[in-house]
Amino acid sequence: MTDKHRFLAFDCGATSGRAMLAKFDKGSFSMEEVYRFPNGIVEQNGKYYWDILSICDHFRKCLDRLEREGVRVDSIGIDTWGVDFGFVSADGSLLGNPRAYRDPYTEGIPEKVFATIPRDELYAATGIQIMNFNSIFQLYAQTLEDFAPLRQARDLLFVPDLLSYLLTGNKVCEYTIASTSGMMDQSSRQFNKALPGKLGIRTDILLPIVQPGVKIGDYRGIPVIAVAGHDTASAIAAVPAMDEHFAYLSSGTWSLMGIEVPAPVINEASAAANFTNEGGIEGTTRFLKNITGMWLLEQCRKVWKDAGRDYSYAQLVDMAQSEAAFPGRINPDDPRFANPANMVEEITMALRPPVKPGVTYEVIPDAQIVSCIYHSLADRYKEVLDLLQGFAPFKIEKLHVIGGGSANELLNQWTADALGLPVVAGPTEATAIGNILVQAKAAGLVADRWQMRRLIADVFSVKTFYPSFRA
Repeated sequence: MTDKHRFLAFDCGATSGRAMLAKFDKGSFSMEEVYRFPNGIVEQNGKYYWDILSICDHFRKCLDRLEREGVRVDSIGIDTWGVDFGFVSADGSLLGNPRAYRDPYTEGIPEKVFATIPRDELYAATGIQIMNFNSIFQLYAQTLEDFAPLRQARDLLFVPDLLSYLLTGNKVCEYTIASTSGMMDQSSRQFNKALPGKLGIRTDILLPIVQPGVKIGDYRGIPVIAVAGHDTASAIAAVPAMDEHFAYLSSGTWSLMGIEVPAPVINEASAAANFTNEGGIEGTTRFLKNITGMWLLEQCRKVWKDAGRDYSYAQLVDMAQSEAAFPGRINPDDPRFANPANMVEEITMALRPPVKPGVTYEVIPDAQIVSCIYHSLADRYKEVLDLLQGFAPFKIEKLHVIGGGSANELLNQWTADALGLPVVAGPTEATAIGNILVQAKAAGLVADRWQMRRLIADVFSVKTFYPSFRA
């Protein structure tokens, strides 16, 4: 790296988005947030959508601001959550907003699909865990609805590709985001059109899949690169590992725990454990499991805030520490915690159910609820890591925790204690870093993911937590 380069990552999540600007200069690498905006699900006539034009408008406002400030950008990359998609008509028009994965319209849809395509057949072909919001289930629900945008569509674009299209006018279907759909064949890494075809889903709208690093087009002369469009794929690209002997935990609203392998792991055991095989950079596979993460705590915070108790994250950590010996545990992945009306009450009833109908449940102090959540997550991580070791073609020697949750030192320590392995925490901004480094690779500044990871280890500080076994 001998010249100055600037790369812009648009990293968009379910509640907010931000733009991160990275500067490469003679081997150094720095990054800063230059723009942030809110995002959220919009309800209209009983259907739930993402306001895609608002998101894109924020992208343009950010780029306008950088232009006014005289900041030259060498390329742009966009990453978002998975599975959701929108439609474009034959004349290039956007056919409404994408439906949101939390729309309950897919409830009961997997069971209807399995009547035509048996569950084991679907998993054997795609390697994707069964979750009711998978793209194939959404498309089947929309087909049954006779959803007008689907009927009128010429092309289906997943959310990051749709945003790139709105900036450039060019359409691609990037590998890592397409792999979340439940329609991609793991051997060819193209869509298995026979599967949706059996369900009467239109397959002519599915584009050929391309690998990360492809140039999509230009926005005002700035190249837009198809990075690892699925945010978790970008995050895993930024794991500062020196060899393959690691598991990762992308910690946020969801906790995604897995390993990086050269080929998918698809067998009866992985199907029974509901592990998923999603695309990574350089043709790798992210073999992982979705675990309910900080969603539990975020929903409890909302309840407490409404009651006048607005705890900071630092206060929550202190609260958990003060009740470290509280023995209560829950299964974070119990469906009852998916979207309850009151998370605090749901956890309380799981810990101390009413003795008989009509009897008010016993109130549990807030600090004990927080302790329960942290310990329950650590225990769940241990369960999943033990399963992963049974599938991994190598010995797992450490866990890399990345994303916002990596800043929670107490949870990191309790996780290390539960696993009996070192936990390496950081970087917190892994998703944006991975997005940017795929752009840097496309520009010829780094050779492969291992050079990317060495650079990350040199530039970003991490902290290692070792198991502390107490009598």
